Amino acid sequence: MSNKPVIVFEGIECSGKSLHIKNVCKFFKKKKIPYICLREPGGSKNSEIIRKLILNKKSNFNQNTDLFLYSASRSENIQKLKKFYKKKIILIDRFTDSTIAYQHFGFGVNLSLIKKIHSVILKDFKIDFTFLNIVNNKNMLTRLRKRNKLNRYDKFSSKFYEKVQKGYLKIVKNKKKKFLIIDSNLELKRNKEIIIKKINDLIK
Repeated sequence: MSNKPVIVFEGIECSGKSLHIKNVCKFFKKKKIPYICLREPGGSKNSEIIRKLILNKKSNFNQNTDLFLYSASRSENIQKLKKFYKKKIILIDRFTDSTIAYQHFGFGVNLSLIKKIHSVILKDFKIDFTFLNIVNNKNMLTRLRKRNKLNRYDKFSSKFYEKVQKGYLKIVKNKKKKFLIIDSNLELKRNKEIIIKKINDLIK
């Protein structure tokens, strides 16, 4: 593995992934370690436009349209990411496994179609390591209620999020060496320590 890896943070809503990736960014800044960080959907000018369209509470796209919009956002991002590939550490808040978990396991979109789109967009761009953040239903709902603003993907049923999280765990089974599961039901400080330790191992 390169000492300038591509590291992804995955997980359902309120699983802590965005908070943890912010902590890693702070760690890199403190250590003066070069990196870039982006979120999906979003992350670049055009992708942020697509993000607003996807997550707008008034949007009611079908599952295939959602897939193509997420893929369009990623297509815009990949050009930016490839400029820094193996040159800087790349942090991504959700990526390809998120599409499989939500669009395939959550909505039932054909997996072969998703993989075909990924192969066209990504080509030789590969993820080195993923932190999968998991959360139980009770904590997820409690945290969702505390959010000031809810987007379209914050308003699905509990059963939907359960399907998505189970989908993530199925993905992990096939890539155990490249994943670390973070139980976001546990103490935040302890999880932060676990993540930073693993990050240090990855960039040595």
